[in-house]
Amino acid sequence: MADYLPDVRKYDATADADSVAKIVKHLGIALRNRDSSLVSCTDPKELARVKAGWIAKKLGVSDGAKADSVLEKVCETMSADNTKNRVTFYYLVAKHLGKLSAL
Repeated sequence: MADYLPDVRKYDATADADSVAKIVKHLGIALRNRDSSLVSCTDPKELARVKAGWIAKKLGVSDGAKADSVLEKVCETMSADNTKNRVTFYYLVAKHLGKLSAL
């Protein structure tokens, strides 16, 4: 978990270690593989998976337009980062949706 917190804090200096730990636990084995530990904002299938699995299923947001808007914002926020860490990406999505407390 300690590996992910500094990356999250690049985007949110007050990031809660507990929230980050919950995301790491949720992602589990996916973080062991470099490819699956990153998010590609240029891959529509990848964003659809994030939308269905993280936003709709885990965070309970079924509004497709709202989900798309948040994905766009997070991709824009992380645009300078060529390797978008999945933990950081998921954290920022949850934060934009006001769902950090629901983790």
